[in-house]
Amino acid sequence: MQIGMSIVGIGAGTDPDAIETIASNAERLGFGTLWSPEHIIFVESFSSKYPYTADGSLPGPVDSPLLHPFTALAYAAAFTRRIRLATGITIVPEYNPLLLAKEIMSLDRVSRGRFMLGVGIGWLEEEFQALGISWERRAARTNEYIAAMKTVWKQSPASFSGEFVNFKGVYSMPKPTRDIPIAFGGESLPALRRVASLGNAWYGYNLTPDQLREKLGTLDRLLAGKKRSRSEIEIIIHPPRRPSPDQMKQYHELGVSELVLAPWGPRDAAGNIKRLEELARELVEPAAKLN
Repeated sequence: MQIGMSIVGIGAGTDPDAIETIASNAERLGFGTLWSPEHIIFVESFSSKYPYTADGSLPGPVDSPLLHPFTALAYAAAFTRRIRLATGITIVPEYNPLLLAKEIMSLDRVSRGRFMLGVGIGWLEEEFQALGISWERRAARTNEYIAAMKTVWKQSPASFSGEFVNFKGVYSMPKPTRDIPIAFGGESLPALRRVASLGNAWYGYNLTPDQLREKLGTLDRLLAGKKRSRSEIEIIIHPPRRPSPDQMKQYHELGVSELVLAPWGPRDAAGNIKRLEELARELVEPAAKLN
């Protein structure tokens, strides 16, 4: 099992020097993945419910610094050679799929094939409204956008005809270095259905080992319905809090390949390195011994 960090491109992780320090030292210390979150915008007030707090409110201020993840990860790629880079997550229905396909192809190329696309359908309706994008049927649109992007990634010229996307004889180069792995976020039944149908990985958020066990039972049934098995799916979990050694063992026994930790408060370069080294001793090294 590995330990990932959701820190690049958010809060203090928007500083270029901090990205360089965190990325290069996370790789040196054996972290598995650098995750970069995404929202194009937040709004001053909203009625949508954030799905991971009891009262539906954001855990931080709406004006928190947040880089575009493809920019943040491309910058991190320049200082690393091995560590995986991933969006955690990209709100796919907020994009034109041809533009998003190009962004992904470009990041895959400059990272030398280390990018994984984390996918979500969005929870903040007011964000869609501000962008002028329809909130309705965003799940169906997400599925079709992914199919369209896969066509662009593999065919040249590429053509696609669907309900939401239509193009014929388009060229988009260079092609990805390999099939882009896709991790679907979300814990609802529809989210797990997307994992079973289209996913290479599942990114579950705020799940204890007991909660994860229940979700995995559902996922196994859905995978079987698609003639797939869990051996084809990477299980990535963001735990609700820093896991104890016993909890790490439980996650590992449930088949989790990576636990993702949340960002910390601002530090200088020495403070960031010290914190990473502490986490490497306390989590990365014990997690590796479970393998």
